[in-house]
Amino acid sequence: MVKLATAREARMYGPALAVRRWEYANAAAYAFATLLLLLAAAMTLLPLSASGGGAARAVAGVALSAIAAVNAHDLAAHLAGIDCHVGLVRHDIQLGLVELLVPALHVIGCALAVAALATSNNAMATAAAAAAAWVVGSVANACQTYERADSRAQLMQSGVQVPMLVGSLLFLVSAAVVDVDTSPAARWRWVVVVGSVMWVVAAAVNVAKVYMMHQSDALRLEKLRGGAQEWLGRDREGRVPLSVNWEEAAWRAELR
Repeated sequence: MVKLATAREARMYGPALAVRRWEYANAAAYAFATLLLLLAAAMTLLPLSASGGGAARAVAGVALSAIAAVNAHDLAAHLAGIDCHVGLVRHDIQLGLVELLVPALHVIGCALAVAALATSNNAMATAAAAAAAWVVGSVANACQTYERADSRAQLMQSGVQVPMLVGSLLFLVSAAVVDVDTSPAARWRWVVVVGSVMWVVAAAVNVAKVYMMHQSDALRLEKLRGGAQEWLGRDREGRVPLSVNWEEAAWRAELR
């Protein structure tokens, strides 16, 4: 989860009010999903029957699907913000490493985790691959830097990055030891719970960060780097007239 649509001016992919609503909705959906994931992890600690274990897997599947949807929207928003010009990553490395790669890795990780919950064949290997994708995505997410950001913005960003990385590492550890420790009070279950708590912390800080970034006095952070913003601006000027009658354009679009 990156939420960079609130961080760089180039990520404006629609009217400001619509962007704000989507950002708040995404942040709230992610926070709720992480709480569901924590609930599912806590259910594995209880002496439940086989049907109870199935309920925990179902809750975890819903939570992971919601997390995947949030990250998929992030990826779509970042692509829309640059008019799907993926080639701009040659100018701005952070665009490809963080804004595009991170949400894609988290979507892949969630898909693999849901597959591991749904099948018993190679489930542990699939779960380990999912956790590895989250770890790589969290490491890449920590690579984002904003030179114009104040200390408060940097602190909030770190408050999202660090818990996400710690939680992903704990999920990877639990996937590695689950075959070794299979007792009812297995320690890996507690590792999953702590990892879920870390994701909840990251989601809570992210809600606060999104709110802070949308305040009227929030600092406007830098645009694309390495000449990518200039390239995107020239491309848009070549496709959009300097004077546009938006009402007439909407009327003609309806006629089509």
